[in-house]
Amino acid sequence: MTLSNGKEFLMIPGPTNIPDTVLQAMHRPAIDIYEGPLVETTDACMAGLKRLFRTEAPVYIYAANGHGAWDAALTNTLNRGDTVLVLESGLFAHAWGEAARVLGLNVDRVEGTWRSAVDPNVVEQQLRQDADHKIKAVLMVQVDTASGVWNDVKAVRAAIDAAGHPALFMVDTIASLGCMPFEMDAWGVDIALTGSQKGLMSPPGLSFVAAGPKAVEAHASANLKNNYMDWTFRNGEIHYQKYCGTPPEHLLFAFRAALDLLFQEGLEQVWHRHALLAEATRHALGVWSEAGSIDFNIINPHARSNSVTVATFDEIDPEPLRNFTKDVCGVTIGGMIGPIVGKGIRIGHMGHVNAVMVLGTLSAVELGLKKLGIPHNSGGLQAAIDYLDKAL
Repeated sequence: MTLSNGKEFLMIPGPTNIPDTVLQAMHRPAIDIYEGPLVETTDACMAGLKRLFRTEAPVYIYAANGHGAWDAALTNTLNRGDTVLVLESGLFAHAWGEAARVLGLNVDRVEGTWRSAVDPNVVEQQLRQDADHKIKAVLMVQVDTASGVWNDVKAVRAAIDAAGHPALFMVDTIASLGCMPFEMDAWGVDIALTGSQKGLMSPPGLSFVAAGPKAVEAHASANLKNNYMDWTFRNGEIHYQKYCGTPPEHLLFAFRAALDLLFQEGLEQVWHRHALLAEATRHALGVWSEAGSIDFNIINPHARSNSVTVATFDEIDPEPLRNFTKDVCGVTIGGMIGPIVGKGIRIGHMGHVNAVMVLGTLSAVELGLKKLGIPHNSGGLQAAIDYLDKAL
């Protein structure tokens, strides 16, 4: 017997649930790409991006996933043979570094573990050793959905400043923007980038880059620029130039509708909602982990993200649990990726999620743990409810 015949819950760390109003916004005819409503849509999306990034910097929209935004940040500001410093804490900063290597850049790394955040002190030490300032950019991910880590952007900026290093500071906010605080201008971030399919509640296919003054200055002499990514062309007066061709109209309609939802709720309120639901999830996992077979992947509680909770299993195959929650309960939770594939689960709680969805997911997981005989301490769901009862 299955209990899954109803609305399915997609509780993975991206792509995330798309609100009905965002889906409905795409159900309209194509329109003129040179003038009128589409120009106004572009203006609204760019203004909304500045509000999300908390910046006055120019923003750019790409018909691409987050990997495209990585390339845009690198090619618009750097030169062949430049060195970038990658701050590792999971899969995605490492992958950004590999993208840099393909472009002809040299890659140094602050090697990290998959169980801890970037250490600003180590960053400062490594930059101090670069007396010739060969490092031209520092690359970091605010939230890595593979490991579940949250990295302190403000603290890393302080480390760069303490080292007196002029490198550009580039931050990937693909899994954090619209989920937790980010202050591009106040924190001194030179390039920020994100994607549409996580906290921004839109279909995959759009990515966004904000370029601060140092990045704009670097762009003038960059020799990695290419036709599609080039900011200079996209700064042109003709509307289609902002997209280097035909705009992705229907994705833009969807994104604008998602922005409306975010700002109607209020960005600070959105952050608070994510914080509450993430902490409720962590309370549940904290109880389950008392039996010793399940644990948090990120050791330091302060470094656990509000976008996704990653749980490791001790010599237990997580796939039967994922199959149970999906096939029996109608709840899809994420598996591990990268070097820790097959070693646990990822519960996404970002974007278009509410208490019913998170509590329902936790109940499905707890039911699965019990039904499959996976060692755990019971009462995780109740711990989540008790936390929300006190927090509200």
